[in-house]
Amino acid sequence: MSNNKKNVLSAIQPTGDIHLGNYLGAVKNWVRLQEMYNCTYGVVDYHAMTMPYKAKNLRENTWKMIFQLLACGVKAENLFIQSMIPEHAELCWILGNVCSYGELSRMTQFKDKTSQLKDTDKDAFISSGLFYYPVMQAADILIYHADFVPVGKDQEQHLELSRNIAQRFNHQFGKEYFTHPEPLYTESAKIMSLANPEKKMSKSLGEKHYVNIFGDEARIRKQVKSAVTDTGDSNGEMSTGVANLFALLKATGREAAHASLSIDFTEGNLKYSDLKHELAEGLVAMCQPIKERYTEINNNKKEYKNQIKQSSAEIRKVAAQTLREVKELTGIMNAK
Repeated sequence: MSNNKKNVLSAIQPTGDIHLGNYLGAVKNWVRLQEMYNCTYGVVDYHAMTMPYKAKNLRENTWKMIFQLLACGVKAENLFIQSMIPEHAELCWILGNVCSYGELSRMTQFKDKTSQLKDTDKDAFISSGLFYYPVMQAADILIYHADFVPVGKDQEQHLELSRNIAQRFNHQFGKEYFTHPEPLYTESAKIMSLANPEKKMSKSLGEKHYVNIFGDEARIRKQVKSAVTDTGDSNGEMSTGVANLFALLKATGREAAHASLSIDFTEGNLKYSDLKHELAEGLVAMCQPIKERYTEINNNKKEYKNQIKQSSAEIRKVAAQTLREVKELTGIMNAK
């Protein structure tokens, strides 16, 4: 890793296609950060095991996510697949011994995902991995000595746990070894569902609630056309639905259209059909080069798979060095 740049770590689960919320809220920012920091980005397939899944689908979705990240502009040399670096799992076990049961029991995402499963099936199986995976997240971050982790407000709790684990490890083993990772807040709009602008865009809500940036152009246009605007009496204020459409329009880079339509809204002359038309045009234009790149990558899968296997092997060297040092500090045997 470079000595003159700070280290950034971020990761994403392979749970299907990248949607608009993923792209504008995280992935687009990943691409930008590559020019400013020493970045390491992971597709975390171990984490995806915590929810019900099929083995074949997990493997396929992992490669699909890799290819889509490459299409979005993430550099191959910065990418790894978590299961190709087993040191993550080994460090997870070690760090679990400096993390308390109480800390894990307070994690809100465990409660949220448990409720989500039970809403579908009251007898749903809840894995211990779902409870324990914040420790693996800490291992993902600490194993690369990340200075910064790009986060949204809903992820602050897990990053705080990583900091607590690092602090407790350092204190227990008498050395300021692990970096205390800081949140890296970035300017990105919180992308809400077009079908229900009161809820964050998410695949878990169903197909109508997210826009697949690798999806069909006609479907994108249809989703925008049917987007919810007014959700009740707004007393002259911009409704949540309209505000979401304006935020999306700005995020696509259509600044002139955004400014013009904002004036229309202020003067009481805004036509929602005009706003939706401009947004649809902006989204289609933004997604088109990404989809073209994705097609090219899919036509050369073997080449890109080899690149990621190589990058994972190189990134693993950093993880292996960290684990060797951690074992020395904790009294665990090293193989060599």
